[in-house]
Amino acid sequence: MDRATPIEKALASRLKAYYELTKPGITAYVMITAGVSAYVASRGHLDLTTAFHAIFGTGLSTGGALALNQYLERQADAVMLRTRDRPLPSGRLSPREALLFGAALLAAGVGYLAFRSGAWPALVAALSALMYLDVYTPLKSRSYAATLAGGVPGALPVLIGWSAARGSLEPAALGLFAIAYLWQLPHVLGLAWMLREDYARVGFRLVPSGGSVVVGRHMVAATALLVPTSLTPTLLGYTGPWYAGGALLASLAFAWVAFSTARDMTDEAARRLFLASLLYHPVLLGLMLLDTVRL
Repeated sequence: MDRATPIEKALASRLKAYYELTKPGITAYVMITAGVSAYVASRGHLDLTTAFHAIFGTGLSTGGALALNQYLERQADAVMLRTRDRPLPSGRLSPREALLFGAALLAAGVGYLAFRSGAWPALVAALSALMYLDVYTPLKSRSYAATLAGGVPGALPVLIGWSAARGSLEPAALGLFAIAYLWQLPHVLGLAWMLREDYARVGFRLVPSGGSVVVGRHMVAATALLVPTSLTPTLLGYTGPWYAGGALLASLAFAWVAFSTARDMTDEAARRLFLASLLYHPVLLGLMLLDTVRL
């Protein structure tokens, strides 16, 4: 029997809406990515305090940026079928509430990283939010360049974790960044192709012009580049042969799915590529954790 009072139910509903503003699934994965990057950077000697500060600060800043994105796109979200139930278009929160919440969370995250993890992680987190909100978001209705630009803030958490562990950025950090960046392109293109009609309702241009053939070529190019790029952690001495072997097999399999999708650009094929992308990067992160070279 539910004994919650109407006030308690209303409070729980509002808290749930604020929680949804942070897109918790995406935020959690970004936190994991930053944590794995920090672990690799430390060569397997990451202490729990450093890990917690980097992961927690990354989560705060990411959640804030995602909430502000929903504030900026609230009108488009109200039109698209997949987003019209979000907290703002559904009326569960007001735009002002979302703006204040997102800004406070982002400021808290950047400040926390500056105080606990250092200047580099804080600067990278601020840059990530700036790129996401001031470059990617407005570009979505103007050009496919939005997708290319959006991969940058999506990959920058790798550098937050790395700089938190090392206090600086190094070539291997850029290798992990490149992996995260290239992985996002087929991930976004697969999703955008499936949702092209929904995106067309609001004028989002997340796929290149030229039709399915051009979209397929971009998918194949990104996954083909991932094959050598995925090996950079081993080539630079941060992961061992087990990672290299697994990453090579995973990258070749991902490239094959992209090639198959490009030959048959149906919604079903795009969905297979999208699902493959959901497996690919976590597999690489897991291999990094298992086969980081300790010194």
